[in-house]
Amino acid sequence: MKQKSKKTYIVWSGRTPGIYLSWNDCKKEVIGVDGAKYKSFEDISEQEAEAILEAGASAYLSTKRSSTERKTSNILQEGVKEKEVDWQSIAVDAACSGSPGKMEYRGVWTSSGKALFSSKIYPCGTNNIGEFLAIVHALAWMEQQGHNFTIYSDSRTAMVWIRKKECGSKLAKNSKTELLWSHIRRAEEWLRIHDLSKYKILKWETDRWGEIPADYGRK
Repeated sequence: MKQKSKKTYIVWSGRTPGIYLSWNDCKKEVIGVDGAKYKSFEDISEQEAEAILEAGASAYLSTKRSSTERKTSNILQEGVKEKEVDWQSIAVDAACSGSPGKMEYRGVWTSSGKALFSSKIYPCGTNNIGEFLAIVHALAWMEQQGHNFTIYSDSRTAMVWIRKKECGSKLAKNSKTELLWSHIRRAEEWLRIHDLSKYKILKWETDRWGEIPADYGRK
């Protein structure tokens, strides 16, 4: 017999914002409150609940404040089944104007497209390097904050580099790439001294789900 899912209720705006373990407790905080913001989540840990509360309502409730957020809504509207994607996750992507070329990366909340972090623009890099650094950035943020969310990337190459704990890029080392390479070496060192087995890094299936929510839309 299938075990019943355990629901946790997150109240971002109500009489007393917080984490509630039953609808009876939650409704006392939101019913009759103008502009109350809350949502239920199934089978999440205490750490995940705290992270969701900290992230804010805009990361999980439907908004249309940016093209990235609208794109995420479109993915849902196009028929992606919620069970295929872990929406309580982080999506990363990189943009590169050439190969190599100016490069940047970012991470967003998969559920809404709201930015979690973004990099500076490097004068010379590659898309796979950006994806690699973005994944490490997400891992380091979670390690520091004590969170554990799934990370989605659409770069198989970057994911292989993460598993090997080494960036396999052949990008030239020169004055234009000096800073980038120092950040790559720092990322590799971070990977070498941390246990990644507790983290889940998954391939974003663009063919089935559309562009990853972190996509820059510059193709």
